[in-house]
Order: sequence, then C-alpha cells, then structure tokens
Amino acid sequence: MTKHLVVFDVDSTLIEEEAIELLAEFSGTRLEVAEITTRAMAGEIDFSTSLIERVALLKGLDESVLLDVANSLTPTRGAKELIDLIHETDGYAAAVSGGFIQLLDPLKKQLGLDFAKANTLEVLEGKLTGKVTGQLVDSQVKAETLLTLAQELNVETDRTIAIGDGANDLKMMRVAGLSIAFCAKQIVRDQADVVLETRNLELIGAFLPKA
Repeated sequence: MTKHLVVFDVDSTLIEEEAIELLAEFSGTRLEVAEITTRAMAGEIDFSTSLIERVALLKGLDESVLLDVANSLTPTRGAKELIDLIHETDGYAAAVSGGFIQLLDPLKKQLGLDFAKANTLEVLEGKLTGKVTGQLVDSQVKAETLLTLAQELNVETDRTIAIGDGANDLKMMRVAGLSIAFCAKQIVRDQADVVLETRNLELIGAFLPKA
C-alpha cells in the first residue's frame, strides 16, 4: 500500500478563523465565546463542555447566518495547493472539526476535500436552538475518525498525518503516523513530531509520505 491520508483540524488550521466566533458576532456574544474557545484550545477546560457552553450562546440565531458565515471563511494560505498535492501523490485529504458541518460542507467542496466530519447545529423553525444534534465531535471522535478512515481507505497508520493547533487535536495527533503542530498552542507544540510556525499549509507538502 502506498496511499496516504492527511487529516486536518479546521478552525485556525485549515481556515484562518474560529468559525464559532463569527457566529457569535451575530448574537452579540463574541467576546464571551472567544474566551471559552481560548481556554479550551489551551487545554484548560474540557472541549465538550466548552462546546456546549458556546453553542448555547447562539440560541435564537436565524439559520441564514450559517450561510453568511460559511461564505466569509478564509482558507489558510496554501490550503488548496497542499490538498491538490496530496491528491497528486495518491493521497486522501480529510477534515475533522469540533466546529459545525453546516460551515464545513461548503469548504469541503471549495477545497476538494475527500471527507469532512463535524458537529451539527440543531435548527428548528429556521432558528438555532443552542444545541448540537447527533454525535459530538470531540478529541476522542477525532482520533477514532482518523483510524477508521485509514482502515476504510486501506491506508497504513504510519502513512497518516494529523495537523492541528489545539488541545482537542492531541488524541488524533497521537494515533497518526506523523503529527504536525500548525501555528499551535504550546501544549500542542510540546507533543507534536513537527512544529510549523509559518502560516502556509503548502509547507506541509515536504512531509507527505513517499511512494
């Protein structure tokens, strides 16, 4: 087997923004949400708890806000180039996010990702309920998704790469063949195989497994 698999975190990794903070801008709670996000990414509080707290602050937002925010997301420099290179070298590109699938699906199409997984914001009668529905994508689910994808795609684990920046990426990074901290929090830099401080994902091309 010569195929490989690259799994990206999304917020502040594959894109420049923390998407939930953009949503919170519409509810007038951006500062509060940003503070919780910062603590969660630094490993100071449990990610699942932080997600539930932040999503609750979005209650009542109109569903149309999701499309507005999705259209405003900025792919990180070099994202499309790296994904194209992954495909050219017989690899697969996936994104697994603690964010929201309503925002990630348009990005998947834009960048040509092979797979995307994220939380689903519950919407009733055109309004966000302040809850997520279905499986909550936390650090454990990120790790399990990488391993499951590798098995389904017939990719050896040592030919997988996990790229992230926050504490909720650590379990996924530990099970991958190579872990890359991308402009990451200190707790992630301390544990990653590779640390990149330049915000250009194209640089990761140098670390793709050889045929």
